[in-house]
Amino acid sequence: MRETKRESTQRAVEATPSLDRVFDLLSNRRRRYALYTLYEQSDDVATIDELTDCICAFDRQFAPSETTATDDLQQLVRTELQHVHLPKLEDAGVLEQDQRTETVRYWSQPTLEEWLEHAYHKEQRS
Repeated sequence: MRETKRESTQRAVEATPSLDRVFDLLSNRRRRYALYTLYEQSDDVATIDELTDCICAFDRQFAPSETTATDDLQQLVRTELQHVHLPKLEDAGVLEQDQRTETVRYWSQPTLEEWLEHAYHKEQRS
């Protein structure tokens, strides 16, 4: 995970999410994988295609027994992202989607990032 201290963005979330909200956001592995990817972006922006590719790579690394054929997995992950995970993260104020350019901008959230880093390190060891 990112070693440098993240600077606050213009649109940092005003209120700290509750612990219940943070754990809910991190409860799904593919949503975590999307957050891992966004958190590592130097400009906090990724395309839907980049997120899809990274999530599929994490799936192959962390959950190989649950991974389906590559084309099927790509389509499944993209559909889940667009209809489930990204809207949930956007509702929580963690990111913003631009449907026209198919890009996602991550908004820094220190409380979420603390648990996200912990989850990433635990997942790496599994």
